[in-house]
Amino acid sequence: MPRKKTTKASTRKSTTNKTTTAKAKETAALKVESEKAVTKTATTSKVETPKKEVKDTKTTTKTTKTEVKAEKPAAKATVKKAEAKEEKPAAKTTVKKAEVKAEKPAAKTTAKKAEVKEEKPAAKTTAKKAEVKEEKSAAKTTAKKAEVKEEKPAAKTTAKKAEVKEEKPAAKTNAKKAEVKEEKPAAKTTAKKAEAKEEKPAAKATKKTKKTTAKKAAPKAAKAEVKEEPKETVKVEAPKAEAEAPKVEVKEEPKPAPQPELPQPRRSVAFIGSECYPFVKTGGLGDVMYALPKALAKQNCDVKVILPRYACIPQEYQEKMVFKGAFDMDLCSDGRSYYVGIMEYVWDGVVYDFIDNMEFFSNGNPYTNLVDDIPKFCYFGKAALAALNFMDWEPDVIHCHDWQASLVPLYLRTMFNNTPIANAKVIMTIHNLRFQGVYNIETLKYWTNLPDYVFNKDCMTENWLDANMLKGGLTYCNAITTVSNTYAGEIQTPEYGEGLDAHLRYHSGKLRGIVNGIDYDIFNPATDPMISVHYDLSNVLENKPKNKRALQEELGLQVDENKFVIGLISRLTDQKGLDLVNQILPQIVDDFTEVVILGTGQPEYEDSFRYYENAYKGRVCANIMYDETRSHHIYAGCDALLVPSRFEPCGLTQLIGMHYGDIPIVRETGGLKDTVEPYNEYANTGNGFTFDRYDAGLLLDAINRAKTFYFTNRWCFDEMVQRNMDKDVSWENSAKQYRDLYVALTTD
Repeated sequence: MPRKKTTKASTRKSTTNKTTTAKAKETAALKVESEKAVTKTATTSKVETPKKEVKDTKTTTKTTKTEVKAEKPAAKATVKKAEAKEEKPAAKTTVKKAEVKAEKPAAKTTAKKAEVKEEKPAAKTTAKKAEVKEEKSAAKTTAKKAEVKEEKPAAKTTAKKAEVKEEKPAAKTNAKKAEVKEEKPAAKTTAKKAEAKEEKPAAKATKKTKKTTAKKAAPKAAKAEVKEEPKETVKVEAPKAEAEAPKVEVKEEPKPAPQPELPQPRRSVAFIGSECYPFVKTGGLGDVMYALPKALAKQNCDVKVILPRYACIPQEYQEKMVFKGAFDMDLCSDGRSYYVGIMEYVWDGVVYDFIDNMEFFSNGNPYTNLVDDIPKFCYFGKAALAALNFMDWEPDVIHCHDWQASLVPLYLRTMFNNTPIANAKVIMTIHNLRFQGVYNIETLKYWTNLPDYVFNKDCMTENWLDANMLKGGLTYCNAITTVSNTYAGEIQTPEYGEGLDAHLRYHSGKLRGIVNGIDYDIFNPATDPMISVHYDLSNVLENKPKNKRALQEELGLQVDENKFVIGLISRLTDQKGLDLVNQILPQIVDDFTEVVILGTGQPEYEDSFRYYENAYKGRVCANIMYDETRSHHIYAGCDALLVPSRFEPCGLTQLIGMHYGDIPIVRETGGLKDTVEPYNEYANTGNGFTFDRYDAGLLLDAINRAKTFYFTNRWCFDEMVQRNMDKDVSWENSAKQYRDLYVALTTD
């Protein structure tokens, strides 16, 4: 029971008269044991206490005597309870009992609360409450005085003021709040979480308490907790303990790391075609044969390109070619054999192998006339397969392009059926279905020496007289691709099928379209060495007009950055829709519009454009030639690019123009439809102007819409320019689709 309040004088008198010898011995024994524990740990710890508590601490011997007397009614019970709690093996039970006792509002003495709080660290609980009590009670005294302060009962002595400051806020505020907050995480988590926050000395003291008495455990645990600094103790709050709990659980049970995506298996691919930039190029096929293998080399593919060694290949490349070997090959049905030489050139991670035979490839132009071209490409297809066998290179896929390489699948499945390369899968890519390699059957039989069973209407022949080389390749290949999705559907119709629509519908299961891309290493306004001023998406609106001015000065046009400049870069043939342009060109040209034409082709178109140049001096410029540098100047300097094709398998000019910030004006056919989205003035979407039917009036309407848009809604026009430049038209996505096709064909 708590003693009645007395004065300092009465306390001294009662302490002197009522103490008995037995009680003094007991108290002395308890003090000795406490002093021993303090002495052991005092050398390694220093007690830091707030200055405001120093004034309330009494260091006289009278206070010591009063505290000794105050200990009497509770010392035995407290020691017994502490011993009982220390001996229990279950740490959680000890924590619960200690917390229950700490929460009781009707505690008999304040010393009992302090004792319970003193026991908690020794029983593997969090050190927060003990630390707060320890720091407040310590007042720049020795460790002995700090511990004795903790065991005080109700304030009856000169230390009344200190006790009130220590016990009341601690019991009413700190103790309650800290204990309530402490109970929640303590109840939810195990003693291991609280024990992890204690310092190493506290852990050692706890282990020792199991072997020794509880009397030594309480001082050691208290001393271990005193080591922590006040600042650290204040920062460590109960809510943080709750926040840290889930982190500990995550560490104990970590989630398995996701396995990295396995790379696609490596594939070896042999490209066989008749032209390739920069060695020889007459059209879009040359660009594809250069850019696609280079992109595939970055997509985990080993790529080899096999080409004829034309005499027109620039000498700078011929000098760098390395001789790899030579052999003779039977070709004709009469047993006649021909020389096959192999010259190799490595560039950008791609190996280029050139088939050398001056008898077939001495002409300066890759394509001369059909009479010469049929024997030339009959030899080339067979020599390419023989060269692969000679070099002991077994590709997973052989990728053939257009009719010039279309005999490769037939040779592979007949004459090379028992060779190491026989297991290769073959893909035929149609770049332009109009060119098929049709010649009379007897001539093809002589030059190919193919078995008679391939010359039938289901495989190679068209009628009783002619054989179709491309048709034979489409029959014997494993997959057919075209250069756009729309064109893959169009060629299965009579309008665009060029006589093979029924055959393609029959083989539609292996037909698919993959849109071409452009090589950013060559066509990039930010790095293009051929243009006057470099620009990119961030400064296209400032620097592109400077290129327009340079183009106007170069071609003798009226120099005005506000003029609407239309470019046309194309082969001058019927396929490109030039008959429509001829009909409406006088209506296009006015004081605010200029037209620039670049290309060669049919004489009637060349002559008509020369006429318009003379008729509209300073507003029309006809460059009847093909110049790579000038084409780059036109891409960088014009505002719109005209592509009114009758049919267009893919089209590269609109892709290049878009990347240079040009607005395409195209007909909705083939790859043009796949790559150009019509402008929607209500939603302000799209990247060009289109027309559907092949009609000169619709073409004129599309051009006028673009002109009006340029002059009256310039900010929307500029947004379209930026959208075009931001659009990804590179080979990366297309190469990925081809690689996926290779993997699908070669995976069992």
